[in-house]
Amino acid sequence: MVSITELAKNYGSQTLFTGASVQFNPGCRYGIVGANGSGKSTLLRLLTGEEEASSGTISIPKKAVVGVLKQEHYQYESVPILDVVMMGHEKLWQVMQEKEAILADTEGEFDADRYGDLEDRIHQFDGYAMESRAGEILEGLNIPTKQHREPLAVLSGGFKLRVLLAQTLAAGPDLLLLDEPTNHLDILSIRWLEKFISEFKGCVLVVSHDHRFLNNICTHIVDVDYQQVTLYRGNYNDFQRQKVENRERKEAEIEKREKEIGDHKRFVERFKAKPTKARQAKSKAKQIEKIVIDDLPRTSRRYPRFKFVRCRHSGRVVVEATEISKAFGDNQVLNNVDLKLERDDRLAILGPNGIGKSTLLKILVGELAPDAGEVEWGYETHVGYFPQDHGELEGHEKETMQSWLWNYAPGENVGFIRGKLAEVLFQKDEVEKKIGALSGGEKARLLFSMIGLKQPNVLVLDEPTNHLDLEGIESLAKGLTKYDGSMVVVSHDRWFVSRVATRILEIRHDGIQDFRGTYDEYIKRCGDDHLDVDVAVRKARRQQLE
Repeated sequence: MVSITELAKNYGSQTLFTGASVQFNPGCRYGIVGANGSGKSTLLRLLTGEEEASSGTISIPKKAVVGVLKQEHYQYESVPILDVVMMGHEKLWQVMQEKEAILADTEGEFDADRYGDLEDRIHQFDGYAMESRAGEILEGLNIPTKQHREPLAVLSGGFKLRVLLAQTLAAGPDLLLLDEPTNHLDILSIRWLEKFISEFKGCVLVVSHDHRFLNNICTHIVDVDYQQVTLYRGNYNDFQRQKVENRERKEAEIEKREKEIGDHKRFVERFKAKPTKARQAKSKAKQIEKIVIDDLPRTSRRYPRFKFVRCRHSGRVVVEATEISKAFGDNQVLNNVDLKLERDDRLAILGPNGIGKSTLLKILVGELAPDAGEVEWGYETHVGYFPQDHGELEGHEKETMQSWLWNYAPGENVGFIRGKLAEVLFQKDEVEKKIGALSGGEKARLLFSMIGLKQPNVLVLDEPTNHLDLEGIESLAKGLTKYDGSMVVVSHDRWFVSRVATRILEIRHDGIQDFRGTYDEYIKRCGDDHLDVDVAVRKARRQQLE
């Protein structure tokens, strides 16, 4: 259906990839992976025509409908949410608007022929089912029916982006291009999106840093690395195994050729002066000249080293929150919540967006006052807090990374600070970079370096994986697994939670579920229903009827 041939993309002297040739077929779902800056999102922009390739060709059938996840919700602020979604099918929306204009024109002459043509086209597009389909997609993304007729402006930024995702999905595209579609979704909505994409009949290309999402949806992985674009069959776990095997096979081949050269050289050195062997020695020398060993290219993937060491043990009870309540206007997000964190607990708090997970963390660390209830920290607790909005860096935009981090280790020399920055992938020429110029991922790595310097015995982490790439998430999970303090984390990344948590607290609209065990054990015990939005919607409707 879609093919790229000898595709290359350069920015000045920087080569992202070259000689890329891949065919993308209907019914297949391709996950695009690679280090930050390797060219994953650039590849999508080349396919949409937003950028031009340096060389090569892209072939997309003229009649193919391409669905692209956009980020510009500002143009729809006053438009009803349901209409924003239906606008995704541009041709159908134009026909429906023209039909409405004919019906609204009570003074002019009614054009029956044009009206009939429009009706035929609406039926051709299955237009009268569009509103129902759009509503189902919105519900799947956890936007309730009661809000569908309200303007987009009533939603928060994250939910506005969900509406744009719904717009992309509702268009019925042949080719679906999604760049980080899970970024603003909770676990419920991610699970729904997985099911939607898995049942999608067209071709899907998705960039994502969510391991489990890629494992659950992908039939193929497109790896952007070594300045090449390589296709692997299978999901993300299959790709990781195949890539290691390919690398080991190439290394073994190089080792074999190097040994062959060594054997020939020893033969030549030993017998080149011996008349009876001189002819053979000359032949071996020629064989050496013919053996070509290509250097293995260096991967663009880089893994930061996140190190967390506690300063000392805390008391047995780390923190206890009692009857915590919090509302924002008429929106009651927390109501009489109790939480007790004990030493060595590794607690993950789950739940749909807007239910109060981040609010609870802010109350625990004193960033936000509760309307009712109290929080008491235990003996000798030293907290390392990672805020979702990177608030620790606010007001320091003009400060360099090196000077900011040095504030947390004033007794150390500059070499120590630069070493700590190097651990989280900031090289010598980057340490003087201003904080205001950092990307989300760079800010996250800097904050984790600071937290490591503080040596807390309890970590409070609010969506720590949001801005990290796959390598960063794997490194963070590894660092937290080695950490021997207590931890409470809010995350929508199921792979990450399954690696680091040994206790699950799920906040639901009907109460709190506290489970001592891993995420996988929790799923095994509860089944998949609590992640199935279709079940949740049916349950909510039953409750409304009762």
